[in-house]
Amino acid sequence: MQASTESTRGTLAETSSLRISETFVSRQGEGELTGTNSFFVRTSGCNLRCWFCDTPYASWRPEGDQMSIASLVESISDSDVRHVVLTGGEPLLPKESVLLCEMLRERGYHITIETAGTIDRQIACDLMSISPKFRTSTPDADQHPRWSELHEQRRMPIGTMQRLMEQSVDYQVKFVVDGERDLQELQEIVSQLDVPADKVWVMPQGISNEELDQAATWLRPWTAEHGFQYCDRMQIRWYGNRRGT
Repeated sequence: MQASTESTRGTLAETSSLRISETFVSRQGEGELTGTNSFFVRTSGCNLRCWFCDTPYASWRPEGDQMSIASLVESISDSDVRHVVLTGGEPLLPKESVLLCEMLRERGYHITIETAGTIDRQIACDLMSISPKFRTSTPDADQHPRWSELHEQRRMPIGTMQRLMEQSVDYQVKFVVDGERDLQELQEIVSQLDVPADKVWVMPQGISNEELDQAATWLRPWTAEHGFQYCDRMQIRWYGNRRGT
């Protein structure tokens, strides 16, 4: 029976695919695994449209080719890296992500899923990293009327976020703060999710060291005051705002 299951899964891996905007090996720059060498798999396509999205090639203007699950697993195996980060775009959008995670976990990889937490999908991982999107993330209604409406409708399904956290080995909740106007909503979301403060990571919105430094002057002390974890976006510090990092 086990051999039959493995054979079926192998066939699915050859025939199932994900649209991938990029894969690369780098250091995790955010959250509790900051500094960990990881293989990043960035799926292309998103059900939200944050105005400040730093990966527009996976959301606003999705790029990339279809890659079979089997080829992705092979690339990860060839890298000799044991931590895998599935990100996007929105990696829970395609159902094929479930098979990829199943196959990687069977092979002993540690999997982090970086998601906005808006899609209710049964999927196994070691660290569910949920980034709720504030009201201020919504794109301008005059410029993007349809996406503004859809984004606001989709961005905050608290029950879905809770179910994703419950089914995972571990979780973290990450917030990208653009300004002080986000802080009250941050506290409201933490209360609704009912998560402990040490599971909450607060990051400044910014794509340069100067922007990060400026935000840290007021955001870092506020984060400490409320018992949350402050997370400088270290990939910006290490590599600058560029792809493949």
